[in-house]
Amino acid sequence: MATIVGGIATSHTPSIAYAVDTKKADDPIWAPIFEGFAPVRQWLADKKPDVLFYIYNDHVTSFFFDHYSTFALGFAEKFPVADEGGGPRPLPAIKGHPALARHIANGLVADEFDLSFFQEKGLDHGVFSPLSMVLPHERAWPVALVPLQVGVLQFPIPTARRCFALGRSLRKAIQSFPEDLKVVVVGSGGLSHQVSGERAGFNNTEWDMEFLELLEKDPEKLTQLSIADYAKRGGVEGAEVIMWLIMRGALTPKVRKVHQSYCLPSMTATATVVYEDLAEDEQSESPAAHLARAEREYGGIAKLEGSYPFTFERSSRAYRLNRYLHGIIQPELRGRFLYDREGSYDRGGLTEEEKNMLRTLDWRAMVQYGVIFFILEKLAAAVGVPNQAIYAAMRGESLDDFQKTRKTQVLYSVAGTHGKDSDKGTGY
Repeated sequence: MATIVGGIATSHTPSIAYAVDTKKADDPIWAPIFEGFAPVRQWLADKKPDVLFYIYNDHVTSFFFDHYSTFALGFAEKFPVADEGGGPRPLPAIKGHPALARHIANGLVADEFDLSFFQEKGLDHGVFSPLSMVLPHERAWPVALVPLQVGVLQFPIPTARRCFALGRSLRKAIQSFPEDLKVVVVGSGGLSHQVSGERAGFNNTEWDMEFLELLEKDPEKLTQLSIADYAKRGGVEGAEVIMWLIMRGALTPKVRKVHQSYCLPSMTATATVVYEDLAEDEQSESPAAHLARAEREYGGIAKLEGSYPFTFERSSRAYRLNRYLHGIIQPELRGRFLYDREGSYDRGGLTEEEKNMLRTLDWRAMVQYGVIFFILEKLAAAVGVPNQAIYAAMRGESLDDFQKTRKTQVLYSVAGTHGKDSDKGTGY
């Protein structure tokens, strides 16, 4: 089973990245930041974790307000450095751990946390700013990473109580992972700061010290505070410290603090903390029981004859093809597909296997591969194939034979104005 080695709380201000990239370790202004991170770097070197479960917020870089999630879990094979406007930092991408991410997702959903999921999104300074301070990264990073993006920019944001509860569930999910992994849980953001409005530049060291004391010794007291309380005491943007409660919830009720630092170089009170579990807490549910409960919802679904549930594995494998076919909803890309298919395939970076499925419109092969049906029907609408032809092909029947199994023999596809049959209707 996987084990939680400990927890790290860290500020993730871009000034940390600036100090690293401009080699300010010996500058009296920036030296306290390097000094505060040095013990964290040594602790990680000593513990040698396999995976960091990293809690952060994106700064309107890879996530935008057309679809803004409360909790978004990443499960990609790797995560690149995001471009925040001035070009990405010269850092290598960091590898993910999709298997652990999938397992954690099942565990959190079983505990009724509603998640969204992401692939192929870059990570901004919320992740790479502190990581570049505490891990060697000349050619590659020495650990894998499972990121959890928390939507703390657009109100309403999750409550402190909700974050702490998610951490408690996260602990069970990690500990029930069947492989032998060492995991460190990282909570990032904060401490006190405000960067917007006339209150920009606000800091509150007294509150920062109180928060750090409670985080270690009485985190549940912090769950009683409202988001307005956090904003009043630590700044509107400083309310993001609720993400530290996810990390703290993933540890035992009593912890050993092995390191803490604090400095205020400019706009953001910058801190680092390292905790280790003091003693194993008495859990109401064993890791084995938690695993069984998480697996209960989907046990046997993959064995349903002729069924191909759209799992993380299929989503990951067919991501490129699903993304390419999703482009059909854009008139320009639809036109390229219809009038220059081979060139369109090449521009989409498709493999020969994927190209062949499209050349032959092998609907069953595509759904088995991982193309979700609701993408298939977009393809069908573009090429003038009714939905019933897809159903028949997936069943290995002719269209006429399939229609004989229906109460009403109609043909339709998703509604639209493309093509001459714009009145075909819609439905499944």
